Order: sequence, then C-alpha cells, then structure tokens
Amino acid sequence: MSSTLCENAIAVGRAVQEDRLWSNLMEMAKIGARDDGGVNRQALSLEDREARALLISWARERGYAVAVDPAANLFIRRGGDGDPVLIGSHMDSQPAGGRFDGIYGVLAAFETLVAMDDANISTQRPVELVAWTNEEGGRFAAGCTGSISWAGVKSLDSFLDVVGADGVTMRDALEETIDATPDIDRRTLGGAAHAYVEPHIEQGPVLEARGLQIAAVTSIQGLRWYRVEVTGEAGHAGTSPMEGRKDAIQGALRAIVALNELMLDPTDTVRFTVGRMEIEPNSPNTIPSKVSFTIDFRHPDEAVLEERAGQIAKIVAAATTPCSATVTQTSASKPGVFPEHLVGLIEGAAQGLDLGVMRLPSGAFHDALFVSQACPSGMIFIPCVKGISHHPSEYSSPEDCAAGARVLAACAAQLALEG
Repeated sequence: MSSTLCENAIAVGRAVQEDRLWSNLMEMAKIGARDDGGVNRQALSLEDREARALLISWARERGYAVAVDPAANLFIRRGGDGDPVLIGSHMDSQPAGGRFDGIYGVLAAFETLVAMDDANISTQRPVELVAWTNEEGGRFAAGCTGSISWAGVKSLDSFLDVVGADGVTMRDALEETIDATPDIDRRTLGGAAHAYVEPHIEQGPVLEARGLQIAAVTSIQGLRWYRVEVTGEAGHAGTSPMEGRKDAIQGALRAIVALNELMLDPTDTVRFTVGRMEIEPNSPNTIPSKVSFTIDFRHPDEAVLEERAGQIAKIVAAATTPCSATVTQTSASKPGVFPEHLVGLIEGAAQGLDLGVMRLPSGAFHDALFVSQACPSGMIFIPCVKGISHHPSEYSSPEDCAAGARVLAACAAQLALEG
C-alpha cells in the first residue's frame, strides 16, 4: 500500500535541482574517463581515491561531517541525533563501465542533503550519505565487500587477502585508500541505522518500455554461481577417430544444452547465463583436453533456486561422459524481499511528486541486498536507455536522474522527520 508523505518531505523532493545534480554527475564522470565515453574507476584505485576526494570537498563546502570506516565505506552526515537514515550506493565502476551505475545513487544522495538545506528542513534523525566500497567486484572479485562487512554478513578479514586483477591485495588497497584521507574522522565498522534507501539505474528495459520514471523495488533475486571444469583427452584433429574421443568442448556443449533444458521457464522468471568459457590447449587442430565455463543462475524464489541448483552437478556429469567434470559453487546469495512500508513509501513519494511509478523486482544484486540484513532497506530505480549497463553507452537522462533524486529526497526527509 502506498504511503502519504508529509508536506515538508514533498517540499524537500521538489527542492532537488536537476541542473546541479547533472553537473555533479558529469564532473564526477571526468575521473577515470575513457575515450569511448565510459569510465574506468575501479574499487580502491587511484581514480576511486580521486573521486572520493572530490565528493569530500563538496561535503566540506556544505559543512557536512565526513567519516570513513575500516572497509573504506565513506559517510557524509547532515544533522540530527540517533540512528541515521542511510542513503547512497557505490562509486566504483566496471573496467569498461558507464557514467551512472552506482555513482548516480551516491550523487542523488548528495543532492538530497543539499535539497534539505535549500528547503530549510531540520530533521530529528541524521541523514547520512554512504558510498559503499567495491560493489562491482571488477578489481577485487568478491563484490559488495563494503556493505557485506558493514552489515556483518561476513567479516572484513575474510576479504583482506583477496588479490586484485593488478596483483594488489585488498588489504593494501584499503590501507592506501584510507591513508589518502588522513584528516577525516575514523569510525568502527558497522553500527545501527534507522533505514537505508538506495537509488540506482534499472539496468533493464522495463521502465523505459512502460514510459515510467520510477520503480519501487520489491525484491532482489537470489543467485548461484558455479565454475564447471570438463576434462577430456587431447589428440590430433586429423588423425584421431571420432569414436572413442574424449573431446572436452563437445562434452561442455552437451552440458550447456542440457542445462538450458533444466532452466526452461514459461514465465521467463529464471535467469541462466554461461558467461565465460576457457579452452585448453585452444589450438585449431587439437582436440580440446579441458574446458571450463561459468554458470550464473538467478531466481527470486529460494525454493526454485534450491530445486534447480540441486540438479546441476548430476546433469553436467551425465552430459559430459566419457569426459569427467567437476562443478564448484563460487558464490550464493538468498533472495531479498524489501519491507512493505519502504516499498509503499517510495511509491507514495513518487505519486506525491506526480511521477509515474510501478513496483519491480531487481534482477541484479546491489548493496541493499546485504544492508537489508542489518536494517530495513529499499531501492529506487530510474530508467536507463535500452536497459544497457556495465558499458560505456549506459545513459539516463537528466530528467530521469532528477526524478529519482526527488523521490529519494522525499523518502529520506519523511524517514528523518518521523524521529
């Protein structure tokens, strides 16, 4: 059920300035800019540190309090007492990423703080921007490390020895990033929050197709990731008889076909992807002796995840004979359902601001999935052109960016004014 927001909360939403938000987005996009229009601003990199420094400078100009925790999560606080209303997202990008994924949510949160100033609103609770560390997992393969460790889902220590694509450990990169801001407050990891709201581009085509500017996100799909290794026997492509071959790539292809049959879904809710394949020896005239490939399987229903995931290893083993195969689970997360009062609040804020809104589950995982295990959480989606994300051509219009920020500002104000 949609919530009705107070006049002051709606006034804060209307105080959001489209030009100011867009200017900040474009200024931030210069850091790590690629020649193709995208950005490369990977977690805990020099570019990430430069982006943090810029945001901190803007915060100080406004007189906001700034702090960082041992996971390098960055916090910018405006006023109030007690448990904060957290708003934000992440600043890191994919190596060939776009200008909006993650950073839009951080800058929409900053615009929310400024809009509260412009509306001359004092809140009972503090409103706190948070920029979570390493959501993307592009440089350090374990994504969402900042939000996971803040929420206590896993310890920060469990990530410190992860080695990045450039050979640097997360331990060293964290130290470099935190040391780059010696003059801001340090805080302990974790803590209480009244609520968390994360704005983000949809990364899908639904809002654009329906001509709507806002989605109140209802849930985030659960996922299972696997690495499959098929081992066969190398041989000469011209002299080895077809009968008796142990061709690893043919076994892998049979396994993928069989897995596609397992994942058939007339409702089109299942998401099944083979995203990476490696072949050895990868020679045009040699029978492949080893093939590895990845599986990304997602669904919003935990029972469906468990039931179909439980069949993967058996199906792979049967399909790859006479080769042998191993299936290793590399990651798993349960579906997350956002509380109705926050979904309704986002929906009500959009309606109060005369913006078209719908309810929508998220196919991608976000920091909010893990933060929701520590405090009530919700998400706001805005459209992105053709649903393209994780790519330099990723784009959301100034109008849509401002619409999402207005909804965020109204929601944050309502939550902070309630006390």
